[in-house]
Amino acid sequence: MSPWCGQRRMIHVQEVALRDGLQSEAGFMPTDEKIKFVDRLAASGLSKIEVSSFVSPRAVPQLADAEAVFQGITRLPGVIYAALVPNLRGLERAIAARADEVNLVMSASESHNRANLRMSCDASFQAIKEAALLAANAGLRVAASLSCSFGCPFEGEMPTATILMWCRRLQEEAGIRSISLCDTTGMAYPALVHDLVGLVRSSSPEANLTLHFHNTRGLGLANVFAGLDAGVIHFDAALAGIGGCPYAPGATGNICTEDLIHALELSGYRCGVNLDALIETARELEKFLGHTTPGQVMKAGPRLSSPREVIAPCESTPVRTM
Repeated sequence: MSPWCGQRRMIHVQEVALRDGLQSEAGFMPTDEKIKFVDRLAASGLSKIEVSSFVSPRAVPQLADAEAVFQGITRLPGVIYAALVPNLRGLERAIAARADEVNLVMSASESHNRANLRMSCDASFQAIKEAALLAANAGLRVAASLSCSFGCPFEGEMPTATILMWCRRLQEEAGIRSISLCDTTGMAYPALVHDLVGLVRSSSPEANLTLHFHNTRGLGLANVFAGLDAGVIHFDAALAGIGGCPYAPGATGNICTEDLIHALELSGYRCGVNLDALIETARELEKFLGHTTPGQVMKAGPRLSSPREVIAPCESTPVRTM
């Protein structure tokens, strides 16, 4: 059996364009347009959508309307409508807006954490512990994202021991089992992904891992397949491949949702998403933004409507040598 054959295993693709994507756009997408895109993404079959972020409007003005977006969306059964939350004030807003899940964030890199969150890693972790308890008591699902897990634009390589330590502490001290390893500026490569995921899964076997890749150096989809081989089944992606961290030099777009699903389904995995509807939504997003986006399948179209069967030669068939 080829290592690239998914054997119809279910893979969960989590959409982040309306938060991680829009935060890097120069213009402001009107609230009614954001609501329309959330509803279209949910209707396409995506089971988790990061709708917005409850961050200071001064820091990220593109997401200043988070409450209004949550209020206006049509909530489909089985879809998780999530929000990124940077602090306790943001958590209070997320609870009031009835977010299903909050994504608490910190960095494995001290330099990036101070640039992104204006505090030390230890201070961020203490805030996460408090926020996780309050969110759980309010009935919200809780996840945590560990930025710069595969490298930092300020500090370079991140020690493996640091990543393992924060994953253990998030799970054991903060009670968070859903943890995202984030490749904030596209520094990951397949061998590193495979090895680090294996070590995290060995060190924190009860953690439910998500991988969050950017395609900065063209390795995004290759990194996904390395993560799949290491046992991960949850991946973040952004419609049309938009996005990037505004506080990390050199950050570019996320891996593209429709490109990822196209690659996964050709390789035998199931995603439960209507790819044609997703491609059309990506084209609408590019048209609305008014600039070319990184997505490839939206431009070229799917390879075929379904992958062909790969037939292995019969063992009794003679092999001709040349």
